[in-house]
Amino acid sequence: MKIPLFQIDAFTEKVFRGNPACVCPVDKWPKDLLMQSMALENNVPETAFFSGGAGKYKLRWFTPLQEVDLCGHATLASAWVIFNVMEKKRDHISFDTKSGLLHVTRADKDLMAMDFPARPAERVLDPPPELLDGLGMLPREVWASRDYMCVYENEGQVRALRPDMALLTKLDKLGVIVTSRGQTADFVSRFFAPKAGIPEDPVTGSSHCTLIPYWAERLGKQELHALQISRRGGELFCMPRGDRVAIAGRCVLYLKGAVEVPGTAGVK
Repeated sequence: MKIPLFQIDAFTEKVFRGNPACVCPVDKWPKDLLMQSMALENNVPETAFFSGGAGKYKLRWFTPLQEVDLCGHATLASAWVIFNVMEKKRDHISFDTKSGLLHVTRADKDLMAMDFPARPAERVLDPPPELLDGLGMLPREVWASRDYMCVYENEGQVRALRPDMALLTKLDKLGVIVTSRGQTADFVSRFFAPKAGIPEDPVTGSSHCTLIPYWAERLGKQELHALQISRRGGELFCMPRGDRVAIAGRCVLYLKGAVEVPGTAGVK
């Protein structure tokens, strides 16, 4: 049995930048163990599997260590495969996921906009010591939703962070967002998720479900330009929409091929 595989760099226009995701369209769902094994073998931040057609798909995401409930860059990469390989005339698709129904619209030839749930954070007045010690530099504010969000004074502080991943692994949240006002963008961020097998994620769509409500209110803006300042870097265009957020970006194809799975043991 062969499973098609595309590796896409998301939230970028250039190969070797943005966030790499492996995308696997399937006719029949593989067993969970096989999908998790493939994600570990691929060794990129997320591997996405989707099934369906005619603009309606089911979608799941796996890090090298676990299945996750929401992933932005692998959703954008999956949409790129559908728009550019499978359904070239379609401009809108929906994904049925563990985070509910997600929509992706082709905004122009290259830009795609995702409609995601907002995840506003609440202020944390007594942050866990593993968080503060793990980051090694005290933030000015700490917030929490699915992830911790630590707000710093400036972009230089965010760039300078060298976290202790062993300490961050002990936290009760999936990951840690660090953020500040940007020098050339409205805001910048980085994202650490060692508990999920991702010490630093290159570009994180799901973290912007928390970042967008915060920065839209703080800056009083409805259109936000964001940069994730990891080593690879990525660019996002964001808008708050009440209990939803719009996250737009671009993708570029790195490779395409197929995974060889012996027999049919890996199919449900």
